[in-house]
Amino acid sequence: IGKWIFMFTLMISSSFSFFCFSKVDQFSDQKKRMSENVREMFYHAYNNYMKYAFPHDELKPLTKSYTDSLGELGNLNLENLSQEYNGTALSLIESLSSLAILGDYAEFEKAVFWLSENLSFDVDVRVNLFECNIRVLGGLVSAHILATDSASRFSSGSYENQLLFLAEDLGRRFLPAFNTPSGLPYAWINLKYGVMANETTETTTSGCGSLILEMGALSRLTGDSRFELAAIRAIRKLWSMRSSLNLLGTTLDIGTSEWIEYSSGIGAGVDSFYEYLLKAHLLFGSEEMWRMFQSAYLAVQSYFRHGPWYHEADMRTGRATYWQLTSLQAFWPGLQV
Repeated sequence: IGKWIFMFTLMISSSFSFFCFSKVDQFSDQKKRMSENVREMFYHAYNNYMKYAFPHDELKPLTKSYTDSLGELGNLNLENLSQEYNGTALSLIESLSSLAILGDYAEFEKAVFWLSENLSFDVDVRVNLFECNIRVLGGLVSAHILATDSASRFSSGSYENQLLFLAEDLGRRFLPAFNTPSGLPYAWINLKYGVMANETTETTTSGCGSLILEMGALSRLTGDSRFELAAIRAIRKLWSMRSSLNLLGTTLDIGTSEWIEYSSGIGAGVDSFYEYLLKAHLLFGSEEMWRMFQSAYLAVQSYFRHGPWYHEADMRTGRATYWQLTSLQAFWPGLQV
């Protein structure tokens, strides 16, 4: 009987092992297929951008033409658009880190050389500080970090910090936006001329509070502390404007340091403020940002959450205001993980 039990156990174990390995193989095959699908989709978009739109900002796929959209980002009414702006190869900059991650070293190197020889931010274009920060400055900084990583094939030889030089130049053009009594930056800045006369003083919580990752990394890489200090000062000022419930509004006036829209949630106008607090702690080890995030997170869970959903509420009272679910709330579960 003992021998039979042993053989039965061995057979069951073998069958279970075969089942497990089969599942592992299936999962591995699925991952490979998904990986190839992602690669194909990326190159479908990238190659067509390079063919029909480069060196302009973005591809218009239906007409196989281009748009120079950097000045339009965040500009809902399409106001004060420059007639002389001809693009800064925005989509190429945003694709740099993807090229590196995909291991396309030849195309990455080609893009770096083109940008280093042709890209200039000394252009008459009014840009949204938040959008230009996350797209252009973030694209340059992240690609530089990947290019200089010890495991990268770019770490020796052809790459000579060209992307970092461009990022530093752009960061310096951001700094005039922070020259305000409160330290809260203007939402808009002209890359060539700085803050324009009669520029709006209205901005958003996310616009003021979602700059620390890119500007902080730029300071650490260049040794110029001005970028990080400006971003931190803005976050501290925002946090000082919170209500007694530890809630913030959505829009504010940087001139008066007063809230314009008291209703807020985890969606548009506020979303990335929470994200950047946590990520600043993870990236830079900032305990100050961690404490802010903890307090802000508890307030969100207390006043915005309704079962599995999140609504907006008045920052002063915590009472619900709007119950719409929006796409920009979708980041929240990832932040919680």
